[in-house]
Amino acid sequence: MATLSRDQVRTLMGEVLSAQGKQLPADDSTLLTEIGFRSLDFSELALRVEDELDEELNFDAPGLRSIETVSDVLDFVDQLQTA
Repeated sequence: MATLSRDQVRTLMGEVLSAQGKQLPADDSTLLTEIGFRSLDFSELALRVEDELDEELNFDAPGLRSIETVSDVLDFVDQLQTA
């Protein structure tokens, strides 16, 4: 399976936010609530990642609940790609 780097996922995340007139901060420790990144935005990001990989990812709801920062999103997508 092909994988996307953290930078590539970060770029996709920035595109999702940009479409809403929001900006992805440089600091990965920024809370998602501070930038208005919601579950719907995460779903959009996941679809973009799947499109890039041309493969469906398996999401685990309990794992999603622990995501609070930009870094958490990047870590989660990294883990999905290696699962």
